Amino acid sequence: MPDRSAMTDIRTTRLLLRPWRQSDLEPWAAMNADPEVREHLGGPLTRSQSDSSVARFQADFAQRGYGWWAVEEQATGAFIGFAGLDQVDEHLPFSGVEIGWRLARSAWGQGYATEAAIATLTFAFESLDLREVLAITTVDNVRSQLVMQRIGMTRDPADDFDDASAPDGPPVRHVLYRITRPAP
Repeated sequence: MPDRSAMTDIRTTRLLLRPWRQSDLEPWAAMNADPEVREHLGGPLTRSQSDSSVARFQADFAQRGYGWWAVEEQATGAFIGFAGLDQVDEHLPFSGVEIGWRLARSAWGQGYATEAAIATLTFAFESLDLREVLAITTVDNVRSQLVMQRIGMTRDPADDFDDASAPDGPPVRHVLYRITRPAP
């Protein structure tokens, strides 16, 4: 595993956004094998694909100083998912830095995604000095869109797009939300 000292821990009232640990691989793989968790993400991943994603997350963080943190519930120490920032995929019709989150079903409905997203936005604006942060999801992923709205992001339907990157199906309609850094 890369040098974790380069990664910034973020604490919220209930969560710890932190570097990935070896012990996260099993619950992460279980999340990625869950069809409900992956419903809007192209379907379940194999264990190998899931493990490879963590290696990519760690490499991105080491290279850029930001990426996807593991999310832990502070009260229990349980791994519950991930949240963070990433460069928008090159095949999309826009560029920028995207915020995202993914939680285990057992963590849904408790406000954790919103709490992690607010902490991530604060990091993006205060530590990285980003001017704008984007969020992308499928048009059907209402739960994520509600989180985007709760953290102050807005959508212009003119920015919606069809993503044809899925190898086994037709293009999928996606929505784009944006938020700009608050004025000082």
